[in-house]
Order: sequence, then C-alpha cells, then structure tokens
Amino acid sequence: MLDSFRNIALACALSALAGYVDGIGFLHLGGLFVSFMSGNSTRLGVSLADAQWWQAAEAFGLIVLFVAGAAAGSLVVLGGGVERQPWLLLSEAVLLAGAALSHAYGLPGLAIAAIVLAMGLENAVFQIDGGAGLGLTYVTGALIKVGQLLAVGLTGGPRWGWAPNLLLWAALVAGSAAGALAYARINLAAIWFAAAAALAIGAVVAAAPRRARA
Repeated sequence: MLDSFRNIALACALSALAGYVDGIGFLHLGGLFVSFMSGNSTRLGVSLADAQWWQAAEAFGLIVLFVAGAAAGSLVVLGGGVERQPWLLLSEAVLLAGAALSHAYGLPGLAIAAIVLAMGLENAVFQIDGGAGLGLTYVTGALIKVGQLLAVGLTGGPRWGWAPNLLLWAALVAGSAAGALAYARINLAAIWFAAAAALAIGAVVAAAPRRARA
C-alpha cells in the first residue's frame, strides 16, 4: 500500500496524527495508550497478576473501545465507494472534536472514549475490500518491515524498499513529541488541533482526483 508518493504522504500524515493523539492520551492516562493496544494488553495482564482490578478494567475498556472503532471503520469500507477515505477522516475529525468539547465541558472520560474510537477508526483508511489494511496508529509492523526489506535490499532486492516504513515510524515519533508538548501547555484541549488536522487531511483527500482514490 506504500506504493506511491500519495499513499506514503497520506500514511505518514495519519501516523503523525496518531502519534500526536497517543502522546496526549499517554500523558493524560498516566501510562496507558489510546492507540497502542499491545501496550494496553500488557498492562492488562500485569494488572490482573497484581490484582489491580481497577487498572485492569481501565486497560480492558480502552481495548474494547479501540476494537469498536476499528469495526466502525470497517463498516464504512464495506459500504464500498471511492469516497470512503474522506468519510472515514471526517468521522475521525468529528470524534476528535467531540472529545475536545467533552473536555471543555468537564467530561474527560467521554473525551478519552471518543479519542480511542477515533484511533480505531483511522486504521481503516487503507483497508481494501474488508482486508486487514495498513496499521496507522502503531508501528511495530512497520519496524518489522523495515528490517525485512532491509535484508531484501542487502541481498539484491530493491535498495530503498524499507524507507517508506521507516518514514511511517518517524512520523509517529514526531507526532508523539508534538502531542506531548501541546498537552504540557493546554491539556486535553490540544485535541482541537488533532480534529482540525483530521479535517484538513480529509479535505485534501476529497479534493484529490477521483482516480487517485479508487
């Protein structure tokens, strides 16, 4: 899927957005994640072993919400049509804006729920015909591909085939740093910037030639 400049640019923009949001969520939740469910799954297991039932319930709740968001995104994809990417990004923007509003009205729990749903939804942007698609809110798979494609390059394959996945990782790291800096200054209100970014990315995708989104 990282086979064109357009797809690489879009994937990196969305990975940076996910990193930004996850940096904010990580700081707000004190070590839990809004997009990295492997980390939350580890926290769930450790909390169960330590009989920390509230922490385990919190981690499990985040996982359930993320799966629900991913399922909602897949429903949009399964509806078909080349307009699915803009609709997914618009839905993400609405959820993130709802999260910012919830924070403004003193409802941080609802804000986090909307953020996690948005992160699950984002992973359907590159999903095709109900397949697995491209993970955008976590980069373990991207790093694995960096290593694998680097080995391919060293054994006579494409020399730079690993570079797009490394860019995906770098985008998420940069976004996380930006999210942490924003959270330090304005708390969860920093999610407004994420909502605006999702809306802007969706507008760019919608304005692209229809053939590029088919």
